[in-house]
Amino acid sequence: MRAVLVVNPHATTTSARVREVLVHALAGAGPHWDVEIAETTHRGHGIEIARDARRNGVDVLMTLGGDGTVNEAVNGLLADGPGDDVPLLAAVPGGSANVFARALGLPANAVEATGAVLEALAEKRSRTIGLGRAVLSRADGSTDIDRWFCFNAGIGVDAEIIAAMERARTKGEKATPVAYLGTAARQIYLVTDRKTPALTMHRPGVPPVSGIFEAIIANTTPWTYLGPYPVRPLPNASFDAGLDVWAPRSLGVARTMNYWGRMLTGSVAGPNRDLAIVHDTASVRFTSTRPIAVQLDGDGLGDVVEAEFISVPAAIRVVC
Repeated sequence: MRAVLVVNPHATTTSARVREVLVHALAGAGPHWDVEIAETTHRGHGIEIARDARRNGVDVLMTLGGDGTVNEAVNGLLADGPGDDVPLLAAVPGGSANVFARALGLPANAVEATGAVLEALAEKRSRTIGLGRAVLSRADGSTDIDRWFCFNAGIGVDAEIIAAMERARTKGEKATPVAYLGTAARQIYLVTDRKTPALTMHRPGVPPVSGIFEAIIANTTPWTYLGPYPVRPLPNASFDAGLDVWAPRSLGVARTMNYWGRMLTGSVAGPNRDLAIVHDTASVRFTSTRPIAVQLDGDGLGDVVEAEFISVPAAIRVVC
């Protein structure tokens, strides 16, 4: 069996010693394994490695890193679209949140997850899941961005918070739950325009919904984690269904506190005047009156004026 192990040497929670132990464990999984180890050196490198792995007929692509590493691997594996020749994907968590791996039921601990992945591979256990695709349009009319996402996308405040957190990390701040909550509070209450919503949601056969401040588009639940605690604005989202959408039309203090309470308890919110909820949709499109931030799987992709999110069933096979 031929495998490629994509390693992010800058993964948040995996020390060099732990990485070395895990790499040797995966590389020495069995006498019939031929494992190539590839360390990423720059943004987008994981896409290149995964694309080449598929074109070279590799059987399994493994990742050791965070959700950004997994996202790049998926975009490389599916660069030519889904198909029977796409390698099996195995994700070992090594980042700060590891939403994708944990949503598949893998342990959050990298060593334990490695053992679970090796056991699943030995027993030939896998699962086919649906993914999301995002087609993003820039304000300057440049070529649309067409990207896959695994567990969520966001446009508006959600993506603005991630962009602010990424700026903080470039200055040396760690991506801890406390730092994330502080960044979210500052962005929502001190930076974001909470009076003039920019977004309108469009779905086939349904009247547009305007006055939206942000939208979370979920392909599974939870949306993210605050340390050990799952955050679930859309608890019915699933890899086996279409996309779910959470789109608030109010960012008042009392209303946002209510949102956070629901997210942390995982209670199912129904649509109302201040909150648009969509479950199991094949596609949803957002237009904006101004350039607005967008993110995929926790990775900020800058500002757009239009974004379409599409559910793609049975897109990839994963180890779990």
